[in-house]
Amino acid sequence: MPTPPRDLLTWQFELTWALARYHLDVLTEDDVLWEPAGLVWTVHRGADGRWRPDWAEVEPDPIPVPTIAWLTWHIDWWWSTALAHLRGETPPEREDVYWAGSGAAAVARLDALRDAWVAALAEADPDRPSAYPWPADAGLTGTHLAGWVNAELMKNVAEIGQLRLLRTASLA
Repeated sequence: MPTPPRDLLTWQFELTWALARYHLDVLTEDDVLWEPAGLVWTVHRGADGRWRPDWAEVEPDPIPVPTIAWLTWHIDWWWSTALAHLRGETPPEREDVYWAGSGAAAVARLDALRDAWVAALAEADPDRPSAYPWPADAGLTGTHLAGWVNAELMKNVAEIGQLRLLRTASLA
C-alpha cells in the first residue's frame, strides 16, 4: 500500500528538522553574526531596538553571502507566511517580521514555528488550494506548500550548516 502524501511529507519534514537540530543545537552567538565575506546580508538593530534584515526587491549581482542571523530571520519570515497560508490566515508582511535579537531567541522562534507547523499540517486539508509561494492561478495545493516548506527548510539549513562549518574551520 502506498504511503499517503501527508505521511510522506511529515516524515520528510521530520528528517529535515533533525538535520536542522544538528546545527541549531550548537550555534553560538558569535556564529550567528559572523560575516564570512565583505559582501553580506545580515541584520541590523534599529533605533527602536528591532532587528531588521538587509533586503533588496531585486536580488543583487553578485548575491551577498547571508549571515546565520539573516538566514534564521529568512526562515522565520517565509515559514510564518507559509503557516498563515496553510491555516487560511492573513500572512505577515515581510517588513513586520523582525529578527529575534539573538541566536538563542532565533532558534526558540524556529522551534515554535516547527511545533505550529506540525500541528497545522496534521489538521490542514491537503487538497485546499494554496497561493504561496506561487501565483494563485498556479493550481497548487496545501500538499505542494508542504513539499515546498520541506525543500526550502532543507536549503536554508544546509546554508546555516555550511556557514557554521566554515566559521569553525576558520578558527582552527
